[in-house]
Amino acid sequence: MNITEMQNRIIELKKAKDVCILAHSYQAHEILEIADFTGDSYKLSVDASKVKNKNILMCGVRFMAETCKILSPEKTVYLAQPTAGCKMAEQMDRQLISKVKQDYPNHTVVAYINTTADLKTICDVCVTSSSAVKIVNNIENKDILFIPDCNLGDYVAKQCPDKNIKLLNGGCPIHACVNTSDVEKAKELHPDAEILVHPECRPEIVAMADYVGSTSGIMEYAKKSDKKEFIIGTEISIAEHLQYECPDKKFYPLSLKLICSDMKATTLVDVLDCLNGTGGEEIVLDKDTISSAKKCIDEMIRLG
Repeated sequence: MNITEMQNRIIELKKAKDVCILAHSYQAHEILEIADFTGDSYKLSVDASKVKNKNILMCGVRFMAETCKILSPEKTVYLAQPTAGCKMAEQMDRQLISKVKQDYPNHTVVAYINTTADLKTICDVCVTSSSAVKIVNNIENKDILFIPDCNLGDYVAKQCPDKNIKLLNGGCPIHACVNTSDVEKAKELHPDAEILVHPECRPEIVAMADYVGSTSGIMEYAKKSDKKEFIIGTEISIAEHLQYECPDKKFYPLSLKLICSDMKATTLVDVLDCLNGTGGEEIVLDKDTISSAKKCIDEMIRLG
């Protein structure tokens, strides 16, 4: 079975089995082509909560599937590739943050959406990379404990100078691997290109960028810009997807190190196997976890 035949079979099965397929922007192009919705993790969860389908299939990583289940507890949610985790989301757990909270009892705990459902249960408000600055500014409390990404947290702190933001040593190891020499090399190779980076990159990389934003923000900026060349400082697949969508422009990855093995773990075969009932994993969360974790997401919506 070739790729096209596999895609056609997936489309047949998802209709027959009442399945809505979600694909994160970092997924391979052939997976995006068979998805009902594409985008960042929070957008996908909201999309899933609005559809009538009883079954949701996430092509992404575990915390994203968990977020779908939190927002759609009545639906059956599957993760296409059970091994697909998130190194950032797995860095901090409820036990660790419970101890840290004891040291900072008056701080509002702000959790990046890239955290486990279990950790979200003890956090006050959730944020996405695109909403973090607005939400932190809207929190009444001046004292903030921002977890887990210290790079995104540093970016937020600089945009919210009135806040006292405590950061922990955590974050995305993929985005954090880029250094200033990578940027200098990319600029040397492509002197006319604008540099667009994700705030999960290190502060010194963010300082060298022409635009800083979420994955969706980077893509929108590049599409709307009058410029013709861009260096993309986030997961390498985004440069590829933008090249498909804007064939009249040129997109270059900031570094070939920007590859997320967890995002690359999901294949078209995994999607087909899950629909056939021979693969994937159903995401099961107990009612207490769902209700407790949903509070910080509800607060995100209220403040955002």
